[in-house]
Amino acid sequence: MDYKSSGVDIEAGYKAVELMKEHVKKTMRPEVLGGLGGFSGAFSMEAFKRMERPTLVSGTDGVGTKLKLAFVMNRHDTVGIDCVAMCVNDIACAGGEPLFFLDYIACGKNVPEKIAEIVKGVAAGCVQADAALIGGETAEMPGFYPEDEYDLAGFAVGVVDEKDIITGDRLADGDVLLGIASSGIHSNGFSLVRKVFDITPEGLSVYDEKLGRTLGDALLEPTKIYVHALKSVKQAGVTVRACSHITGGGFYENVPRMLREGTRAVIRKDSYEVPYLFRLLAERGGIDEHIMYNTYNMGIGMVLAVAPEDEENAKRAIREAGETVYTIGRIENGEKGVDLI
Repeated sequence: MDYKSSGVDIEAGYKAVELMKEHVKKTMRPEVLGGLGGFSGAFSMEAFKRMERPTLVSGTDGVGTKLKLAFVMNRHDTVGIDCVAMCVNDIACAGGEPLFFLDYIACGKNVPEKIAEIVKGVAAGCVQADAALIGGETAEMPGFYPEDEYDLAGFAVGVVDEKDIITGDRLADGDVLLGIASSGIHSNGFSLVRKVFDITPEGLSVYDEKLGRTLGDALLEPTKIYVHALKSVKQAGVTVRACSHITGGGFYENVPRMLREGTRAVIRKDSYEVPYLFRLLAERGGIDEHIMYNTYNMGIGMVLAVAPEDEENAKRAIREAGETVYTIGRIENGEKGVDLI
């Protein structure tokens, strides 16, 4: 009897590490010390000594049941982007710059080529976020996960000068709300998605003319990473007074998190066109509009509040970063919360 006969293949783990090294290498920053394979990742603090009061900010998350679509479609090179995005977007909306990322993959059977594809996606997300992938863990857990399934989670650490942390405490009546477009459903609400659509190879391969691609491709589209957009706004000299990453809980849960007491967000639902995928989901599932806005991003992945005089400059900076942006509402005095009108 040995470890391999119990279902854990150590040699497969070694091979997976070798296969992922080429992807990890693309994410390196000058501050990374040492290489892949140590017991911990090391990152120099030298780069942010110039800050007055450097403050670490962090985020952790997973991909959730969106992974079920990756299993069905046998496509594993994009969910890593989702994992990174869910962590670094939270850091970015606090005003932080992501520095490094670590992932955790738990699987029923370590297939080195599949693990390398997952890490390829993680590395791609890190490149988009300018974050170094400095370590991770692949845990082979036979009997706990089915052989062809896995879970993926991670965490990121970033830095921001304390004076630049976005807290919402400067929000004022009349501030403008900007919405940056999402790439799709992102990584929330897939338990409901899987109840509505036929999540089989046949169902996901159906081509939809209005989507311009198959349903599976549209649903598996990776979460947008907003790090560069928010960095562009900062470099344009605009102060973001409040910011919200629209994830699980949609508008109704996430927008109030960016507000200080005595302020209320008023968002106009007709200020942009809700993407067809969300309309299809609501129609096919008979989902009430309030539930849609309470579950999904509805085409807006990040909401920013800026002073009225900064509106155009901020929008220009976001467009220069390659993103689509809309003016979607305003801040008013009132009870803390959000109105969608």
